[in-house]
Amino acid sequence: MHLFPFLLALIDSEVVEMLSNAGPVAKVVLLSLLVFSILSWAIILTKWSLLRRARLQSGRFVRAFRKAQRLQDVAAVADQFRPSPLVGVFEGGFEELKRQVGSWGMLRNLPAIQRGMQIGASEEITRLERNMPWLAITAAATPFIGLFGTVWGIIDAFQGLGTAGAATLRAVAPGISEALITTAAGLAAAIPAVIAYNLISASIREFAARSDDFALEVLNLVELSQGQGSAQVPAEARR
Repeated sequence: MHLFPFLLALIDSEVVEMLSNAGPVAKVVLLSLLVFSILSWAIILTKWSLLRRARLQSGRFVRAFRKAQRLQDVAAVADQFRPSPLVGVFEGGFEELKRQVGSWGMLRNLPAIQRGMQIGASEEITRLERNMPWLAITAAATPFIGLFGTVWGIIDAFQGLGTAGAATLRAVAPGISEALITTAAGLAAAIPAVIAYNLISASIREFAARSDDFALEVLNLVELSQGQGSAQVPAEARR
């Protein structure tokens, strides 16, 4: 029962000793990989929290929108669902509607409202994609950084082998194992970044599609309000 914790502690102590005896190049490589890993995990956790709240608030905002009879009712409660990118889409169209009603007293240009919502959707998707390139950089660069440390360590090990003149496995094994640690560290930093980048990118594409669909729903409500003669925005909402 106590064998596994003992072996784990033994392996950990050997790894720590090996890292403490590593050369300066290996230490720089491992430190850079650690920085990449910490940065990528910070982005991953932040994005997952942001997307979770955005998904939750988007569902609530859509339900509130579909229950509303007027755009003014939606605008009055939109701030409650702020993490949702759909709020930015709605506000992009509603601001254009207020400009038209404030200038001419009525809706004059429906495509302009659609363009306003497209701009709002683009801004929201850009906000969701912020810092995503760092995940891509981590996924692409860290395996090669680890491989560089491995190649350098192997070169160093064989140089030491040539100096010692003892062509035995015992003489070269410590240097080779030390070198391979950098490869493992590179993969440990890259694999979570690759998985998270693809999953988060898929979620952002889903939000982009939902934003397009929601913009069509807003246009339908604007046209319905116009047909009922209620597309005029109250004076207090025009400010």
